[in-house]
Amino acid sequence: LFLATLTYDTLRFEYEDFPETKEPVWILGRKYSVFTEKEEILLDVTSRLWFTYRKNFPAIGGTGPTSDTGWGCMLRCGQMIFAQALVCRHLGRDWRWIKGKRQVDNYFNVLNAFIDKKDSYYSIHQIAQMGVGEGKSIGQWYGPNTVAQVLKKLATFDTWSSLAVHIAMDNTVVMEEIRRLCQSNVLCAGAAACSALESDVLYNGCPEDVGLRERLALWKPLVLLIPLRLGLTEINEAYIETLKHCFMMPQSLGVIGGKPNSAHYFIGYVGEELIYLDPHTTQPAVEPSDSGCLPDESFHCQHPPCRMSIAELDPSIAVGFFCNTEADFNDWCQQIKKLSLVRGALPMFELVERQPSHFSNPDVLNLTPDSSDADRLERFFDSEDEDFEILSL
Repeated sequence: LFLATLTYDTLRFEYEDFPETKEPVWILGRKYSVFTEKEEILLDVTSRLWFTYRKNFPAIGGTGPTSDTGWGCMLRCGQMIFAQALVCRHLGRDWRWIKGKRQVDNYFNVLNAFIDKKDSYYSIHQIAQMGVGEGKSIGQWYGPNTVAQVLKKLATFDTWSSLAVHIAMDNTVVMEEIRRLCQSNVLCAGAAACSALESDVLYNGCPEDVGLRERLALWKPLVLLIPLRLGLTEINEAYIETLKHCFMMPQSLGVIGGKPNSAHYFIGYVGEELIYLDPHTTQPAVEPSDSGCLPDESFHCQHPPCRMSIAELDPSIAVGFFCNTEADFNDWCQQIKKLSLVRGALPMFELVERQPSHFSNPDVLNLTPDSSDADRLERFFDSEDEDFEILSL
């Protein structure tokens, strides 16, 4: 890791700039050249919502911690990957944050969903308390799978975003399951049945064509999270090319992962290095001002992002994708199928049309937002002591 100096509580950084390389820089599905687009790269990185440790927020649960320093890094990474989904949903991938410029209301709506207070949809308070149902006490470290399961549950309360969140278990993405999830409960019986507010959210200013509206309303925007284990104690090199390709897809939300106490949000790569946002900086909690405006500069990383060798990545990760429309999902499926043909790239997960027969009966598992098979998976994805027992099958 190439951090020159980092003083955790003072926000004084000295970070290396991007290497002068002919290799393209990929950030969440966008390709850049260091030589001609350095400003654009940094603007793209700065525009991502950056969530770090905070101190002096209202006590979690009324009597719990008032800071997440030392335990909240994976929860913050979960917030970052989910915030990227909300930015794509409400602002679009091309949206950029410019310091000092007045932002649109939807930006503040997204940011407010993550503020450190008990009634924000995806606050540290909500994530920590929802995690209790996943067997995690408040203040306990999460793995990528646990944070994904918790965010899925919290998203059901976020009616503004109206997301379909799918967590693909057992290294398998089942297309039929996703289509069923994204096409449920969103049929809109023509323009008359949609309130003005709902039509704004759902249709984003599309022409007043009722047929078009009905087709658009047939798909809930999808957040797809895939918890994976890419090796036993270190990443299997055979997965590296496939992992890089995930950052090249326009649907990419990036990757969350890392060892206990050092989780990161990976947003891209250059050469053999991953580019990431690091939550391990403690900042004071932010209070909205009297005017209701939120001071937002501390939620944007305004220095070159961190980099680390891909080979150092802990093998326990979750990969994220966002498909705003059914066409986006179909395109993603085609890209994943093509990826299986790339030489030297071992697939990280399987894409299948329908549930393989060796899976458990879905009725028995009852995968509703209220009951997940997270406990079973905890053993695979959240081995906090880093000790693995190889079972002979």
